[in-house]
Amino acid sequence: MANQTVLVTGGAKRIGKAIVEHFSQNGYSVLIHVSSSLEEGNQLAEQLRSSGAKADVIQADLTDERATEALVELVENHPFIKQRDGLDVLVHNASKYSQIPLEDLTVEDMRIMNRLHVESPLQLTQGLALCLSSIEGSVVALTDTSEGQHWEKLTHYTASKAGLRQLMLGLAGELAPRVRVNCVGPGAILSADWEQEHFDNVLQRVPLRRSGTPADIASAVFFLANASYITGQELKVDGGWTLSP
Repeated sequence: MANQTVLVTGGAKRIGKAIVEHFSQNGYSVLIHVSSSLEEGNQLAEQLRSSGAKADVIQADLTDERATEALVELVENHPFIKQRDGLDVLVHNASKYSQIPLEDLTVEDMRIMNRLHVESPLQLTQGLALCLSSIEGSVVALTDTSEGQHWEKLTHYTASKAGLRQLMLGLAGELAPRVRVNCVGPGAILSADWEQEHFDNVLQRVPLRRSGTPADIASAVFFLANASYITGQELKVDGGWTLSP
């Protein structure tokens, strides 16, 4: 029997890389989607193949509708998918994270965020629905922990992630019972260069008193991907951050 299969968008670096590695270590054939990180994706795939795993890289710009359509076709016809007769897991990890003050925020900024965080996950899930449903597969999307909160200069980001969260809840109902759909909401995992002070302040309010790691998120994604009686849920992996006032 062919290996179980997983497609991870934005799978070459950071959290995406950890997710790819975790699934690969558990025997999955991994399709690593990249946009601009082709070199890193190829290095990761070669590293996995050198240890006897099955891995391949697929490049596509998810902010482009036609490129996303082409990605769906490539996945449908990929040997990993053909040998398995389906796709076991689709992970929506690709993301963009940057601060923009309200006075500088444009409609185009919002369009890009919505395209990457809402429209492309919808397009990929729709396009690969038959591949997923044929073997009762699973979809896991990475959201965040901003629900009910204000994050300074990140309105464009948090609004699009809220859209992704609601999209996944809707798809969980639409695709049941053949496909399960869930979300993982990472807390303070990796800081951007421009937010180190804020990141340190957040950690003071995390009950577990440490930042999370990409491996923490990868473990949660893998758990939900294989939890056969869970759908329509968001698992916050934040060290208890959302408990704090």
